[in-house]
Amino acid sequence: MRRFVDLRLRPSINDPDQVERMIRKSSELGYRLVGIPLPPNATRDKVDQLQRICSDTKIDFVARVDFAPKTPGELLQDLRRFRRRFGVVSVTCISKRVTRQAAKDRRVDLLLFPATDIRKRFFDHAEAELASKAFSCLEIEMAPLLSLSGSSRIHLLSRLRREVAIAKKSNVPVVISSGATNQYLMRNPHDYAALVTLFNMPLPYALRALSEDPLAIVERNREKLSPDYVAPGIRVVRRKNCV
Repeated sequence: MRRFVDLRLRPSINDPDQVERMIRKSSELGYRLVGIPLPPNATRDKVDQLQRICSDTKIDFVARVDFAPKTPGELLQDLRRFRRRFGVVSVTCISKRVTRQAAKDRRVDLLLFPATDIRKRFFDHAEAELASKAFSCLEIEMAPLLSLSGSSRIHLLSRLRREVAIAKKSNVPVVISSGATNQYLMRNPHDYAALVTLFNMPLPYALRALSEDPLAIVERNREKLSPDYVAPGIRVVRRKNCV
């Protein structure tokens, strides 16, 4: 049985009622894990509050951070300061230089591009090759496809067809997330899987982008953040002293 994941649910974290409504809605729609973006300086109390709401709803929670650096240097500084505070790290790429740096840095999990400015979607074959080596994923949000109309939606779909083809050729996993800021932009995983066929993602590939691929990111990072982690495949094993 698939464990569906929405790695970018975007309620207002300062509105507990909205947070609870959207998390409950996620559970009702069939998701078993959600990621909620937090500011880099989010307090432990805020993270714990979100964790409690998710636990009450019997849904798993992962804290994520979305960096939007203006320069590669700013990105490197953000990663040094905040990487270990979050289970998922995404970079909104708004320049070619930032995209290149994010794509080749193994501390970056997700590459996200602006939906409303096609000129700033810099994911091409060079970036895909870097991302493949660094185990980064291309993240695609569904909310813009639901809210945009006319030529804006057409241009976005055209661009997404190209990016998905590039990602598939370079073996870069694609992660589908909602990006929903309210309940009305939320859909169940199978609805999203049907929607992404508009940009030529086969159904099995789409379902994987909503389950196995995002879940692999969370599990990999939870292992790395464990105090027992040493290196890939190496963990500290603690045994009680023998009498």
